[in-house]
Amino acid sequence: MAGSLSNHIKNICVFDGSSPGKEKKFLESANHLGQVLAERKIHLVYGGDNFGLIGGVSIAAFLGGSQVLGVVPKALAKGDIIRKIIGEKLQVSTMFDRMNTMFNHADAFITLPGGLGTLKDIFHITSWAQLHIHHKPIGLLNVNSFYDNLLSFLDQAVEQEFLTSSARQIIISTATAEQSFSIDSNRSQGGFDLRSKTNKDT
Repeated sequence: MAGSLSNHIKNICVFDGSSPGKEKKFLESANHLGQVLAERKIHLVYGGDNFGLIGGVSIAAFLGGSQVLGVVPKALAKGDIIRKIIGEKLQVSTMFDRMNTMFNHADAFITLPGGLGTLKDIFHITSWAQLHIHHKPIGLLNVNSFYDNLLSFLDQAVEQEFLTSSARQIIISTATAEQSFSIDSNRSQGGFDLRSKTNKDT
């Protein structure tokens, strides 16, 4: 999101796992992303908690001076699933409200490695882009080639005509946080087209 994107992106929503993962590179990349957000004076929107990659990004961004907003559904706030919120806490009624609130507060999205919840989040926001509900940039931070198989699946979906090539381009995969900040430049060159004229099933 260097160049033109840095000029208008003020808040980024990050989707990632509540586990640190097996390889230490995952947590290192989460910490680094939080530092990069702070250095660029970009604020963080996330789903709450301070464990795993979620905690790595939020703590690093907060310590670096970014405003951090954790959005938590009431059901999770009452239990022990969400342990501690870094920065400001915004409690909402449902999981759908959580996604809708994060969406409304964010100018762009970056996804780090994670599990089912992370996959649900990125595909939710990507399907909204495919349906022209928004034109916000969506980045996939493919740390240690974690998402290679997922990207291959999307390529196969295009090959088997369940996904258009333009819809496939909605998600931009990068290896580092710095590369993620070139998403808008790629989009302006036609590599990140959220406004495809034809769409197949989501």
